[in-house]
Amino acid sequence: MIYLNCHTWYSLRYGTFSVEKLCELAREFKVESLAITDINNTSACLNFIKIASEYDVKPIVGIDFRNGADQQYIGLAKNNEGFRQLNEHLSQQLHLKKDFKPEAPELPDCIIIYPFEKVVANKKTNFRKNEFIGISVESLRKLKFSKYLEFKDRLVLQQSVSFRNKRDYNAHRLLRAIDNNVLLSQLPENEQGSFSHQMISSEIITSEFEDFSYILENTQELVNACRVDFKFGKTQNRNLLVSGDSPEADVARLRKLCDENLPKRYPKLETEVLERVEKELNAIIKLGFVSYFLINYDIVSYARSQNFPFIGRGSGANSIIAYIIGITNVDPVELDLYFERFINESRSSPPDFDIDFSWKDRNEVTRFIFDKYEFTALMGTYVTFKRRAVARELGKVFGLPKENIDKLSAGFFSVNELDQLEKLVLRYSALIEGFPNYLSVHSGGILILNDSVYNYAATFLPPKGFETIQIDMNIAEEVGIHKFDILAQRGLSKITDAIEIIKENQPEAEIEDIENIAVFKEDPQINELLKTGDCMGVFYVESPAMRGLLTKLQTDNYLNLVAASSIIRPGISSGGMKEEYIKRHRDPKRRKQGHPVMLEIMGDTYGIMVYQEDVMKVAHKFAGLSFEDADVLRRGMSGKKTAKGQMERIEANFRENCKQKGYNKNIIDEVWEQISSFAGYAFPKGHSASYAVESYQSLYLKKYFPLEFMVAALNNGGGFYDVETYIQEIRKCGGKVHPPCINKSDHPNSIFGKDIYLGLGYIKELETKTVQQILENRQFFGVFKSFDDFIDRVSISIEQLSILLKIDAFRFTQTDKHHLLWKAHFKLNASKPVATQEKLFNTAHRDFELPQFQYSALIEAFDQMELLGFPLCSHFKLLKNPIEKSVRAKDLKNYVGKEILIYGALITAKKTGTSNGKYMYFGTFFDAEGDVFDTVQFPATAEKYPLRSKGIYKCYGRVNNELDYISISIQWLQRQDTLTDPRLVGYQFSSS
Repeated sequence: MIYLNCHTWYSLRYGTFSVEKLCELAREFKVESLAITDINNTSACLNFIKIASEYDVKPIVGIDFRNGADQQYIGLAKNNEGFRQLNEHLSQQLHLKKDFKPEAPELPDCIIIYPFEKVVANKKTNFRKNEFIGISVESLRKLKFSKYLEFKDRLVLQQSVSFRNKRDYNAHRLLRAIDNNVLLSQLPENEQGSFSHQMISSEIITSEFEDFSYILENTQELVNACRVDFKFGKTQNRNLLVSGDSPEADVARLRKLCDENLPKRYPKLETEVLERVEKELNAIIKLGFVSYFLINYDIVSYARSQNFPFIGRGSGANSIIAYIIGITNVDPVELDLYFERFINESRSSPPDFDIDFSWKDRNEVTRFIFDKYEFTALMGTYVTFKRRAVARELGKVFGLPKENIDKLSAGFFSVNELDQLEKLVLRYSALIEGFPNYLSVHSGGILILNDSVYNYAATFLPPKGFETIQIDMNIAEEVGIHKFDILAQRGLSKITDAIEIIKENQPEAEIEDIENIAVFKEDPQINELLKTGDCMGVFYVESPAMRGLLTKLQTDNYLNLVAASSIIRPGISSGGMKEEYIKRHRDPKRRKQGHPVMLEIMGDTYGIMVYQEDVMKVAHKFAGLSFEDADVLRRGMSGKKTAKGQMERIEANFRENCKQKGYNKNIIDEVWEQISSFAGYAFPKGHSASYAVESYQSLYLKKYFPLEFMVAALNNGGGFYDVETYIQEIRKCGGKVHPPCINKSDHPNSIFGKDIYLGLGYIKELETKTVQQILENRQFFGVFKSFDDFIDRVSISIEQLSILLKIDAFRFTQTDKHHLLWKAHFKLNASKPVATQEKLFNTAHRDFELPQFQYSALIEAFDQMELLGFPLCSHFKLLKNPIEKSVRAKDLKNYVGKEILIYGALITAKKTGTSNGKYMYFGTFFDAEGDVFDTVQFPATAEKYPLRSKGIYKCYGRVNNELDYISISIQWLQRQDTLTDPRLVGYQFSSS
């Protein structure tokens, strides 16, 4: 039996099962040939071709071309060229966002099948050689009385398959209702498939087509003509030609780059360096990774030419070649990084280069790649349905009230209390959870191929305008397509922006070359920031957990920071190795407790596995595995794919080798458990080192130019904390923060000496076009001289002007904002449309006698909270009740072991589960003086006093000192009431 129109769940918001489930269904019905033709999508095709033989099914691939739910025709690929033609045709339409025409274009290597109903509706009578009419069991009855019965050689079987049963059909209807944003009861018939679109037995098909056996024969002939092949496991984009017409030219170029740059990286050439260079070059050439290096080199060279900052990290940082030619800035010799972690003969995929660019620059870098290389696309990724989101969508589809939907989505309910509709929502939420919802763009993956992208899948065009392939990285890896990782982060733009701000705000200041990391590493004042955890705003080391770790480790040098960057990862923490590392670091005597062999292998980390490379070190030196097997072990433990049976073989070798070395079973089990719990979460050492370099650059700026650095941090979206926390840090550094100002503020934040003006972009509900108009006018005609001058020059609605007045953006006029708001209403006619034409002459303004308004700092604070999200005064000034006698954060060290009372404004809280199913809270607060302190709530107090919302808390607990890290174990806490919003009772006037 043959089915030529089958849908998987990659027919987004239509299909209801995976490729594997479709194949299982085919095997159950003894189907010989099957065509996956997802709706405007070819995501499933490569995986289907790969696995179909396991189910004794001949795979045919194609596309169901539809305008919405309206089927136009089906395209099947006769061969690989036909698959390319289908993908290209689909991509062109998706890029243009145009409907498909009723007639397919000429696609010579494809088979086109028009559904019978469409043929009749369009009165089509002219068919190309490769065009056919699809007849289902239902349409067969109509065919008997149709003139198309005469087109015997054009008729083929087209029984659609979208569902397995009634449950699938119900899920399909729900998906269609979600897609159309309508109630299920209002879903139009033409927006859903027919319940009959299921597989039926060959006996029924044969019986139905008994008088039309030629249709089945035509279908078999059509299937015989189709064959698409892919060599799975073969690397499709290795050995790209970058420098010329031959691989030899690329090899010569890579060697030349190494020769030119080697003296720059290693002025004193040592034998160890030269031997490693030659060893790596030989492996890179042998395994066909030359072009991979050259392409990454071209990318970073372009970035340098544009002064774009970047960080090369990932396992590529283990390569001396990458370091020499400038892809990374991590010296693998200095850090004893394993070459085999980076590349070895057991590794078929290219080494991992993750290159971070500023979020502002990545689009330009991506554009360069698309312009330079012919066959390029961004990697796609699928966003799947999450249960809570599905529950919310299905609640809408069933017409549930909002409060019921919120209850189901949040999970705060008892099943026994739910009605039938609510239970139905939960049942289908569980079914739909995990279905692909929509196609998106991978966070950084870019494909650069030897041949057309359309050989593998179709592409779509997201808003940024770069073609994006319809397959994700898992499917791409299966077929041997390897991606380049071009990532974006905000830490780099903090650094470059800070330097520009320093040049403007302190033109006389001498700024150290930001690439001169060696100077930063040796600066005791910078290292003191690390040691005390004073890292707010600094990339990767500003979180409460990281600040605590740095303090406990008394981190005061680069190598310790590199270790800390990996120790913070969950694999090390969960195994208890983080605590043991801290203790051994602080107490040299404790280091002797480590196993002698482990101490010898990992002397720099006191015999404790800290980096991914340590798995390889232990496997090679402790258990005697080869470096190649050691890396396979690391990859397998990290969740990466390995050959079938490979991990079992390596574990057996590991245990046998350890046994022969004389280790007892307990030691062998303990080491193996450490590897198992650790490998999947640890960083490569080179990765940690790359992060540490960027952290040092930020630390330098924070130490010597704190205000400019914090402004740059805010202008790049902050980081771990919210805006208010960074503003508090600015105050702590001696800065004065002002509300937005018409004459001083830009769209982002601005700094003048020690005065920081919040950007106009922070003001809620202030339209972007209003901000642009103000800034453009100010740029061309200078600052605004008065309120009347502003009204004359800027065309603005009374609503937008009221927002600016409410935030006191006209305080330069030294007139009360309430007074100006009344004047604005008199001067602007709110009902009159805004004029777009320039006035030839400004009319004279009338002034009005108004009562004297009473200024209220409290009203000011509540206006700021409404428009900015936070007040610019201290939260502590808004408390309803006075603060009792209490301790300040800076004095906590004097109360270790004692119970104290302290007031704190909550910055952030982390809820962490415990092994017995309960949870703890880790809170971070700042006190009335702006100093930060940390708290911990164990399960008993966490349940009784949860930290669920921002505000000021009265905290009572015991002060702890754990290796110089001060925290408070909370016994109870109480959220404090704030003053009532005075605006709710109206403004008060005072006569003058």
